Amino acid sequence: MAEGLAALLTLWSHALAALLFAALGFWSWRSRRRGRALPLAFAVTAIWALAVAGLGGADGVTRLAEAARNLAWLGFLWRMQVHGGVLTARRSSAASHVAVASVFVLGGLVGSGGAMIRDLEIAHVLAEAGVVLRLLAAVAGLVLVQHAHARSLSASGRAAALGIAAMWLVDVNLLTLAWATASWPAPMLATRGAVMVAVAGVFAADLQREGDRPVQLSRAVAVQSLSLLAVLSYFAIFAGVTEGLAAFGGDHARVLQTAFVFGSTAAALAILSAPRARAWLRVKAAKHLFRHRYDYRHEWMRFTETLGHRGEDEALGARVTRALADLLEAPGGVLLTCSGDALAPAADWRWDGPPLPQHIDDGTLARHLAETGRIMELDAVRAGAASIDADAVPEALRDLDEAWVIVPLPHPGGLAGAIVLARPALPNALDWEDFDLLKVAGRQAASTIAEQQAQARLAEAERFDEFNRRFAFILHDIKNLVSQLSLVARNAERHADNPAFRADMVATLKESATRMNELVARLSPAQAPRPESPRAVALLAVAEALAAERRLVHPVVVTGDAEALALADPAGAAQVLRHLLQNAIEASPPGEPVGVAVRREGDRVVAEVIDRGCGMSAAFVRDRLFRPFASTKATGFGIGAYEARAIALAMGGGIEVSSREGEGSRFRLTLPAATSMERAA
Repeated sequence: MAEGLAALLTLWSHALAALLFAALGFWSWRSRRRGRALPLAFAVTAIWALAVAGLGGADGVTRLAEAARNLAWLGFLWRMQVHGGVLTARRSSAASHVAVASVFVLGGLVGSGGAMIRDLEIAHVLAEAGVVLRLLAAVAGLVLVQHAHARSLSASGRAAALGIAAMWLVDVNLLTLAWATASWPAPMLATRGAVMVAVAGVFAADLQREGDRPVQLSRAVAVQSLSLLAVLSYFAIFAGVTEGLAAFGGDHARVLQTAFVFGSTAAALAILSAPRARAWLRVKAAKHLFRHRYDYRHEWMRFTETLGHRGEDEALGARVTRALADLLEAPGGVLLTCSGDALAPAADWRWDGPPLPQHIDDGTLARHLAETGRIMELDAVRAGAASIDADAVPEALRDLDEAWVIVPLPHPGGLAGAIVLARPALPNALDWEDFDLLKVAGRQAASTIAEQQAQARLAEAERFDEFNRRFAFILHDIKNLVSQLSLVARNAERHADNPAFRADMVATLKESATRMNELVARLSPAQAPRPESPRAVALLAVAEALAAERRLVHPVVVTGDAEALALADPAGAAQVLRHLLQNAIEASPPGEPVGVAVRREGDRVVAEVIDRGCGMSAAFVRDRLFRPFASTKATGFGIGAYEARAIALAMGGGIEVSSREGEGSRFRLTLPAATSMERAA
């Protein structure tokens, strides 16, 4: 049943392909845009597909039609290259096309003879020989198609080459299976019909296209196709040689075949496993089969991905070095960055040579690279062929055989560094493509390094800014302590004989010393203040403790509800009240009490600090009070109110102010009230 289904699919797919190619032939003949070679190729292909559908693929007439089809497409391929201005050596190209055409004709005649001759033994020999010849011709045709595709100057030419390649590629697969199994696989015949329908669709899209938009295979697909073509060529040659040994080897044919199989396989594995051989093959393929040696899109995407991808413990310097080394397939490299006016090793990637000395450059190399931007080939410097670079290369690099190329990293702000690349397995002299690619990549790498350096400087500036911020707050608190101790000292002149005053003074001095030690410790990054988890805080008790600290300095009257508990950081709440209380004391006349009132209002706890001092204008309260470094006091820093509001906001509260000049001020601290559950905790 499966064979019947495959035969049915073969019939209908080839019949549909015949119809489509006939329509394409009529269409292209009417348009007359491609001459007469393309309509002829379409027409012969339609006849061949119709023969496969009506007579079968093994019929002698069908094989002759296949040979005619291949000749027609080979002729179109030749015409396309000649009229496209691609062929530069007409004689050699014509010879290769004639040779392939001869093999196509010979394979078709031999295969047709094998199908028509009644003698089974002779027919079998001719059939096998016809398969091998057609296989060799198809592989050679694919080589010509790849040559035409790589050098075609028009989108239409590249699309036509793709269509022809698909047709001959399916032939190669079918003939390979036919030779290996000594039969014609029915599923593969059906697949060939489907592929021919798809090829007709490619040509239809090409004829329909307006303009000349590029249609081109990517470098990766082209390389994979060439690899597949090489494998198929190997099997085609393999089949031809083994068949020849079987025919002419006599009694030793089996031994000769075994020796050939073993020897050819061992040679192929030895060649492909050698790094130098693989590098040589890549260089030759890029040089002779592609318009440019680099697939710039692929190289740029790989380069930027390497720069941006942070591997395990791989710093930026190693990533930059690896990205540049991958472009030239260098096994490793060393990044040199500017240290003062000279270059010094900063990072490396897979560098197997001796470590570069830290003082490898005295500034000469850095100045030379900054002024010229030249990519220096050290082999040319050693050979004396690059005299312009000879004096700039340090002796340590000149004597280091592993060092191959120096790539500068120029940046608008100055030279960002340079990269010394290690010698690859197959070092070649660099050409204009290498220099252009390395210059662009070097500028991008320099920008990446400069960006990291700028980020490092910004982070350092932010650390200094944070230190200065803490220092400003601490200095403000120290100023308050100094003011408090100055008042204690003045009062001591009058009340030194009072034992109670002396006891309070000693307690105040101890508390001030403890407070100053805490403030100094806060300058250390490890001792940066960390807010505690919010918990129930009795603001009245906090206000009474602060008032007690200042009982020798200024009278403070505290009133309120002891049950008014705020949900806050205890240290933060004390710090806010300390700032507000100190500001009120400094604004009040000597002996004029400062009031503190604590109460609960709904879901908030309010602590008001009231003074009858000089007061503030509405404009100052609105525009300057809560800005840093703004103060109405001659000795004020303008930090207290700013810090107090920042702490209050962080605890979910706020500070409101009402003030009149000459009458005093009222600062109102509001904080969330603690719930019954939080009170219990």
